[in-house]
Amino acid sequence: MKISLIVAAAENDAIGKNNQLLWHLPNDLKYFKNKTWGMPVIMGRKTFDSMAAEPLPGRINIIVTRHHDFNPAKQDVWVVNKLDDAIEKAKSTDCNEIFIAGGGEIFREAMKIADRIYLTRVHAIFEDATVFFPVFDRLEWKLASRLDFDQDEKHAYAYSFEVWDRN
Repeated sequence: MKISLIVAAAENDAIGKNNQLLWHLPNDLKYFKNKTWGMPVIMGRKTFDSMAAEPLPGRINIIVTRHHDFNPAKQDVWVVNKLDDAIEKAKSTDCNEIFIAGGGEIFREAMKIADRIYLTRVHAIFEDATVFFPVFDRLEWKLASRLDFDQDEKHAYAYSFEVWDRN
């Protein structure tokens, strides 16, 4: 079973501020949906809260939180207290890929066990960001594919879809 991180990050690895994304890229949202559809998606509680505490449809949502009393009582939402427990729950779904969708703390912890990174690189720098994707050692990873897109009327920033596989 493949463990994959999926993230959109700026050139300075910024991914968020005040529990929100820093940009709106409709094609990235479609990309995320298409990649994760039907698969378990692991995320931290703050990431879940940033989605109005609503589960991603068509996926099992596994929320990692230190808050033992957290219970969103929603269909297709499982709550665990550790990333290891989230991975075990995801494996129980018999899927072929597990997606980890953030936030910053979850990405840092998951980086050491990930097999793949789906990285939407947003070609901009956000100095005021408060959450960042961890820097990863390019010697441990190889760029498997990259598709570049220019800024347009729906996308305020140029961006690239990159797939990185662990060596």
